[in-house]
Amino acid sequence: MLDYLRAQQARGLSHVHLDPEARVGLRALQESIRNRGQPAAPAAPAHPGGNEPVRPPPAPPESPAAPATAAPPPVPVVTRLVITGETLEERLASVRRQAEQWGPARALRTLRETMVFATGSPTSRLMLIGEAPGHEEEKRLEPFVGPAGQKLDQILKAMGFQRSAVYISNIVKFRPATARQATNNRPPTHAEIAACLPLVEAEIDLIRPACIVALGGTAATGLLASDQAVTALRGSWHDYRGIPLRVTFHPSYLLRSQHDQATKRKVWEDMLAVMEKLGMPISEKQRGFFLSPS
Repeated sequence: MLDYLRAQQARGLSHVHLDPEARVGLRALQESIRNRGQPAAPAAPAHPGGNEPVRPPPAPPESPAAPATAAPPPVPVVTRLVITGETLEERLASVRRQAEQWGPARALRTLRETMVFATGSPTSRLMLIGEAPGHEEEKRLEPFVGPAGQKLDQILKAMGFQRSAVYISNIVKFRPATARQATNNRPPTHAEIAACLPLVEAEIDLIRPACIVALGGTAATGLLASDQAVTALRGSWHDYRGIPLRVTFHPSYLLRSQHDQATKRKVWEDMLAVMEKLGMPISEKQRGFFLSPS
């Protein structure tokens, strides 16, 4: 419209006549522009004489506003576990759902977003608890699937267990974050352990295993509220809410000391004690694993 009026002005016209219909259209356009926060173009004065009015072309109709897309409702943050369900599987599933949006862990802003819950049989008499998911675990959404998981599978096989027959979890359900993180991992902090502890406590209360194995110092710290080293805690039984608990080295420690026969034997002695606690048969061959030849 402005271009049209400037063209008429260049031809010598100083005024244009607006009939009532044109006035209404311009007022509507002016109001629309004002609502968008833009300055309105000044209305041209009417021609005082009786000449044929020079009418500007009608303003193009405004495009109808696109319907607003409703934002998805925010996912509620869970700060208190409410366990529901009739069966053990259903009750564990309710813990798992709430763990996805576990508020105490999210509030720290030091853990990554992906939640890695647990794997194995919820009716197992043996429960293994590690520290936290790493790169491979986060990618596959299952604890102990990287190199340390392969070492754990070897230990379980030597004991006579299938991996699927035991229940495997972590004390922290989210991978601890680092700057510019790729495949690098770090152990959880005390705050991260405390934030996630109610989740693994709920798992233990539901499963009620006959025996718990804490794999590494992080799991022992969370379950026993102790800062003692694994070397001080292993070799004897502890009590966790009436459940016998054994502490041993994390499988990743075995990987770092893979040529250390003495460390392998210490882990195996802990596993032999677990087998005895569970009433499992132990062969002479099993009892002799990792013993130095005399």
